[in-house]
Amino acid sequence: MRGTPWRLAAALLVLLAVGCKAEPPAPLRVRPVEALLEGEAWWRDAVFYEVFVRSYRDTDGDGIGDLRGLIARLDYLNDGDPATTTDLGVTGLWLMPIHPATSYHGYDVTDYFDVHPDYGTLDDMRALVEEAHKRGIRVIVDLVLNHTSSEHPWFRSAVQGEGQACRDCYLWSATDPGVLGPMGAAWHPSPTGYYYGVFWSGMPDLNLANPQIAAQMRLIPRFWLDEIGVDGFRLDAARYLVEQGADLDDTPATHDWLKGFFAINKGIEPEAYLVGEVTSPLAEIREYGPDELDMAFEFETARAIVSAAKTGLAGPVIVAQDMDRTAFPGGRYATFITNHDQNRAMSELGGDQGRAKVAASLLLTGPGVPFIYYGEEVGLQGVKPDEDIRLPMPWNAEPGVGFTSGTPWRAPYPDPDGANVAAQTLADDSLLSHYRRLIALRNQHAALRTGEWVRVRSASQSIHAFLRRTDEETLLVLINLGAEPVASYGLSLAEGKLPGRAGVELFSGATVGMPKAKRDGGFSGYLPLPELAGYATYIIQYR
Repeated sequence: MRGTPWRLAAALLVLLAVGCKAEPPAPLRVRPVEALLEGEAWWRDAVFYEVFVRSYRDTDGDGIGDLRGLIARLDYLNDGDPATTTDLGVTGLWLMPIHPATSYHGYDVTDYFDVHPDYGTLDDMRALVEEAHKRGIRVIVDLVLNHTSSEHPWFRSAVQGEGQACRDCYLWSATDPGVLGPMGAAWHPSPTGYYYGVFWSGMPDLNLANPQIAAQMRLIPRFWLDEIGVDGFRLDAARYLVEQGADLDDTPATHDWLKGFFAINKGIEPEAYLVGEVTSPLAEIREYGPDELDMAFEFETARAIVSAAKTGLAGPVIVAQDMDRTAFPGGRYATFITNHDQNRAMSELGGDQGRAKVAASLLLTGPGVPFIYYGEEVGLQGVKPDEDIRLPMPWNAEPGVGFTSGTPWRAPYPDPDGANVAAQTLADDSLLSHYRRLIALRNQHAALRTGEWVRVRSASQSIHAFLRRTDEETLLVLINLGAEPVASYGLSLAEGKLPGRAGVELFSGATVGMPKAKRDGGFSGYLPLPELAGYATYIIQYR
């Protein structure tokens, strides 16, 4: 197996741990950070799709999704032909953990240099990357750096007291410090002392301040970038990497560690993408970069999207996007509606397809790089526990929902309303069709991907209006977040004007008149269309 030399190197690094006389690892080639920030990176244009491989498509009938199943469904995600309309059109793929692990979710890794046997082999992973690249899809994988499984060989040796080398891979205390983490107690008893695991006793935190563990972390991205060909990583729990006393998150040591790890990744592959899970307030998130992470997920905007779609009021998302505009120049952040740790978007929205459509519109027309959670595009529902927000992908209405010919690892969500791909794929008014049209427009128009975001005021609280503009084009986006049509929604812009003499509504092709400019610039009371239908989205292009 091609991964074996990497495992041997990893083991050697642990044996050469603190206190041993060892030559430091060979320096990596690293480009200056300033050079990395020049120009446009591929991920600025991407639309990502998050997949839990276990739940996506099973090819061998064991009820567990696998990499070959994902390969078989790549044409659903993007068939590589921009002229077709039957694929989703995504250009990025995020795989939740695929490494061998103790738990079903994979966030307690036992081997960083292999693929979980339930999912396939390293050769299957190479084939996935190759086939995805043929279709214009980049692939990033979840990388869990903060902790390992308590069944990882390092920790098993450490807890048994088999040498200081493995012991120093983790954090220990003779007594319980009594510190609480986000999930409760952060220190856990063992036969040889208390160990630190900020999330759970089954996931002991690595001692990333240990130079030998830092050296080990260099091998992991090099293997996956060079040997497998992935395009980057989603860094799990990025804010918790290095503790400093009672400070568990967002510490200066974490920022310093990420700067080094960022440089290592860019030295291996300058176009490697690093997006981090940073569940901190906005003021803290903005501190992660641009020399630590290419982007971080913006959780406040995600909550605002759900709130606006649920209440029909534009206020929450207006505030969030306006704050993001200031905090993240150039849209350097990742957006989403809900993810694998939260109740499904359709469940949060009461199963209402209209609300789900406007949530999709907010995500895919707004600034930032959007991430879609698998099944979201057909309205898959689910509420915690976590297993029930990671249910099998519903491909059709058959008993196994087209996911498996066997017994699914978790029972699929009941589907009384056609929340599956087969039922929605040819229906012009379906949620899936709405996602496909929005992504197609985003792929076709740079203004929707990377254009400046400018708020346009509306006389109606249910209308979210804004401009996306580049030097080449200006788009006016109007989203009616409410169920009822709105006629009195007059639009106002404090200064500036729209280019050209007429606009075109991109969904319908209808011609749209121009506003009357005010003497001091801008416009007020503009009604580009006489009425905005309930739960409707309009994108008007001005040239």
